[in-house]
Amino acid sequence: MLLRQCIRGLGVIVVGTAVMLTAACSGGASHAAAPAFGGFRPKVTVVTLKSQPVTLTRELTGRTSAFLVADVRPQVSGIVKRRLFTEGGFVRAGQPLYQIDDALYRAQYANADAALQKAQATEVAAQLAAKRSADLLKIDAVSVQDNENAIAAAKQAEADVAAARAALDSARVNLAYAHITAPISGRIGRSSVTQGALVTADQATALATIQQLNPIYIDVNQSSADWLQLKQEIDSGRIQSRGAGTPATIILENGTTYPHQGKLQFADVSVDPTTGNFLMRVLVPNPDQLLMPGMYVRAVIDEGVLPHGILAPQQGIEHDPKGNATALIVNAAGKVERRTVDVTRSIGNQWLIDKGLAAGDRLIIAGTQNVQPGMAVQAVEAEPASRVGAAAASGASAGTDAAAGASAGTVAPTRARHAAAR
Repeated sequence: MLLRQCIRGLGVIVVGTAVMLTAACSGGASHAAAPAFGGFRPKVTVVTLKSQPVTLTRELTGRTSAFLVADVRPQVSGIVKRRLFTEGGFVRAGQPLYQIDDALYRAQYANADAALQKAQATEVAAQLAAKRSADLLKIDAVSVQDNENAIAAAKQAEADVAAARAALDSARVNLAYAHITAPISGRIGRSSVTQGALVTADQATALATIQQLNPIYIDVNQSSADWLQLKQEIDSGRIQSRGAGTPATIILENGTTYPHQGKLQFADVSVDPTTGNFLMRVLVPNPDQLLMPGMYVRAVIDEGVLPHGILAPQQGIEHDPKGNATALIVNAAGKVERRTVDVTRSIGNQWLIDKGLAAGDRLIIAGTQNVQPGMAVQAVEAEPASRVGAAAASGASAGTDAAAGASAGTVAPTRARHAAAR
């Protein structure tokens, strides 16, 4: 009985094993045969690239400088009696700043005024004498020579009056210089002298400095090589120049955007031979006095418009170990194709493509980890909302993308220059 039960159990095990082997072989054959019936095509998310006008900008570093600067210096010598302004405050043109002891200059003015009055009295007497001499000459009561001498004396007295009047004007000017006033309106700095200090005419040290800060200048430096490339692209018609009054966005030292937009005023006519850069000046409104001279800022200047630019989402561009930028697209046959591309700069969360991609190409932005070149895929166009989300994700990883681009030499020139300046 025991032997019969063992044999029956062994038969069950053999049958079960045979069923499992049959099922396994059947499943394997079915899986292997699947590609013969169309196969499995993984889904990828694509963006169809379009040609569009692209505004090209360049980020340049620079420092602020005052619109007007005036050093206050004495034009006469004397002792400072009073300082009439608050250091660091706002002063208006013509406002009194210092009072120099003017006793000496008042005395000189009084002396010049008296000399003028004396000369005028002499002139009156000489003119009367010349008139009488002319009347006497008519009746031959005086000689011709005496008459001529009287006329010459009158003219001499007239010249003496003119000289005395000029001396009085000079004394008046020196007396006015004892009251030092503001030459321009603006913010005034600290005073270099105090009450009781001796100052001299045209001394080298300024008493104070006034700076007009609204508007304010931002002086930035542009590479002559970058400017030459831009000039050639404009001349060839590839880029449309903005012309005069190019707008500029100002980014402050803490990374915030300045609320007022500036305008490019001029570019210098010479290149610094030591740096290879030339100066560009931006004029910026500064009504709140937020910008002060000497501050470090960045200016994003519009260089021109690329009429037919190709922008590709940054998540669709990768870099190989050699630093070359590559992209995966879905070609007309529905298969994955790898492209080597040239990117010139970053614009927001996208790369500006110079070569390698064209309008109409379907760029893979999601699902690249599941596909290889030559593989047939199912392309799904990204929805507008998905693109917004992808752009946000790309912005979150911008630091990684920038680092990869830096190693490949494809980071936007503005970022590379900013990093070098830092």
